[in-house]
Amino acid sequence: MNKKKDNNISSFENDLKSLQKILEDIEKDDLSLEMMIKKYQEGVEISKKCQKTLQEAEQKIKEIKE
Repeated sequence: MNKKKDNNISSFENDLKSLQKILEDIEKDDLSLEMMIKKYQEGVEISKKCQKTLQEAEQKIKEIKE
């Protein structure tokens, strides 16, 4: 695997870990409403990035199959 692919996988995995941490923080119920909203917004942004990465991977798989 080349370095770019390794970085993409590592970045995706790190983003998933970040999402898990955000979820845990929000579920603790000890954050202010303002902080919960900030964490939620951060989670949405990371989620969109992950979705884009998954869509790109799906497209590559389709291309390989053809």
